[in-house]
Amino acid sequence: MSVHLDMTPMVDLAFLLLTFFMLTTTFSKPQTMEINMPIKDVDESEQIALKASNAMTIILGENDKLYYYFGLGDPAENPEVLESDYSGNGIRKVLISPRVKSNDKMTVMIKAMEKSRYKNVVDILDELKITDTRKFALVDITDNDKQLVEQTFGQ
Repeated sequence: MSVHLDMTPMVDLAFLLLTFFMLTTTFSKPQTMEINMPIKDVDESEQIALKASNAMTIILGENDKLYYYFGLGDPAENPEVLESDYSGNGIRKVLISPRVKSNDKMTVMIKAMEKSRYKNVVDILDELKITDTRKFALVDITDNDKQLVEQTFGQ
């Protein structure tokens, strides 16, 4: 006399459990950062001029270097260009300093050099998000900015 085991109910149960877990799980949602871009056709007369006392410029250099100064970068102002990094004790400390946080009108301008990496732009945007910096702009780098970095650091 042989024993025959019917496996059909166990297979049914396995598929029911598999279906249940597939339908009740939630997939992880990708994390995104919302960036609002301005409208391109803005009349020059409607733009508000930025004062040097309300400006901070961050320059993203090559080899993961980061430079910053306060002001608009006018050579007549002779701004002090400082070097920093992307760590918690680097640019984050500058962004949460009283000089930046106490000024509600402070606008941070991010300028990337030609040889900077895309990762550096993402890193600085993350730091701005972490420090809750509300006014910032991605701006094209000027020749004055390049000269300031070159004069100070010989880059």
